[in-house]
Amino acid sequence: MATTASSYNPREIDNTNDIPGRRAPLITGNQTYSSVTEMVCRVAEDPQPKIWWLLFGFSTTTALTFLALIGFLIYKGVGIWGNMNPVFWAWPIVNFVFWVGIGHAGTLISAILFLFRQNWRTSINRAAEAMTIFAVVCAGIYPGIHVGRAWLAFWLLPYPSLNLWMWPQFRSPLLWDVFAVGTYASTSLVFWYMGMIPDLATYRDRSKHPFRRMVYGMLCLGWTGSSRHWLVYEKAYTLLAALAAPLVLSVHTVVSFDFAVSQLPGWHTTIFPPYFVAGAIFSGFAMVVTLLVPMRKIYKLENLITLRHLDNMNKIILATGSLVGLAYGTEFFMAWYSGNQYEGFTFINRAFGPYWWAYWIMVTCNVISPQLFWFKWFRTNLVAMWVVSIFVNIGMWFERFVITVTSLSRDFLPASWGYYRPTMFDGLMFFGSFGVFLTLFLLFCRYLPTIAISEVKGVISSSEHAEHVQAELLGHAHGDADGSHGQTNHGQTNHGHAT
Repeated sequence: MATTASSYNPREIDNTNDIPGRRAPLITGNQTYSSVTEMVCRVAEDPQPKIWWLLFGFSTTTALTFLALIGFLIYKGVGIWGNMNPVFWAWPIVNFVFWVGIGHAGTLISAILFLFRQNWRTSINRAAEAMTIFAVVCAGIYPGIHVGRAWLAFWLLPYPSLNLWMWPQFRSPLLWDVFAVGTYASTSLVFWYMGMIPDLATYRDRSKHPFRRMVYGMLCLGWTGSSRHWLVYEKAYTLLAALAAPLVLSVHTVVSFDFAVSQLPGWHTTIFPPYFVAGAIFSGFAMVVTLLVPMRKIYKLENLITLRHLDNMNKIILATGSLVGLAYGTEFFMAWYSGNQYEGFTFINRAFGPYWWAYWIMVTCNVISPQLFWFKWFRTNLVAMWVVSIFVNIGMWFERFVITVTSLSRDFLPASWGYYRPTMFDGLMFFGSFGVFLTLFLLFCRYLPTIAISEVKGVISSSEHAEHVQAELLGHAHGDADGSHGQTNHGQTNHGHAT
């Protein structure tokens, strides 16, 4: 039986080059079923490294500060923020859209790539799905506290009651957000949990502590690995993937309607739905790279999350970043082509007005920096790709800031123009939301399977089968060649005797 020690190769193996007629393996280090199980399970079974404790201490402190600031906000009111007339939508809505976008890559990787039978998703889908859930949690906090009276946030839910002083406005895209994000969160949570059931059973069987065995036993719902269980599981997983796939497009489309259905210049445009979806996938994949590059190093998972996985994700970042850049150019073109002076002024104001610095940070991070991924060295160099992913995350936040603030700060009436300045509380609360996100992700790494063990084993099995078939084909080819060669020699001999 192979052990993790004999299978783990600390040297980075470049498996991004395909041999002609044969694809390079997705999993490196000559892994076996047992070595994959050992490698993933030891993340939760072994004591956590010092870096985990340092990050966990920092993130929990930041998260508690965030919760304390929410309490202070409810006590004092939204006046502690920099929201002002005419910029009533400011950092809270910017942060909401940012976090919803971060959560898009998980469903795309786990659902759409599953339906297209892309095997390279198997090593990264579990962490990406977890990231989706945690990002939606962070996003859901902001609408609740942005309404001012957080204790009345339940008014957003259209439940029948005679005690409501005001019914929700069903024609408002803000209410559409409640349905869209709520559906996305619940579906993603069920999809994420269902995918973990076989791996939770593995954790249950390997647990030495009775309490851990009991908890994992409850979570895996009595999974035994029988053929009947696998049949029902695969049917249910495929159905959930089919249900979750449209949500990748619908959720951020509905979020874009928050802006697109208004009459404000810079917002009232039909390009927003595809533009927002491309940007969400762009930022989501960037965050996956940001998290997985250090995670694979800390937990020694380089043989399971290989350079090929990272290279594929970087190619998607390049493609979606180019689409986002095309959307930026299209916005300027349509503002000019429409002949609408208000639209034209809005986009000139974005690039050369008071917030010019935010616009050009956005363009530099979102359009220029991903173009480095045209070069393979940047797609396969860990430090380079991690730095670019950080720039993309920064740029996508500034994109939401530019869309929201620049259009509101200068509207139709020059007398109401103003310059928005965030306060200390705006910055601390945004920083605190990262503490919540990182705390949840670290706890996920500590107690739940970070990689889909059963799916990675399926990749190994299919790879071994492909090698076996290829060896048989090569054997038949050599046999046919030898037979034809022998027949040729025999013919030449007979011809010589006849002569």
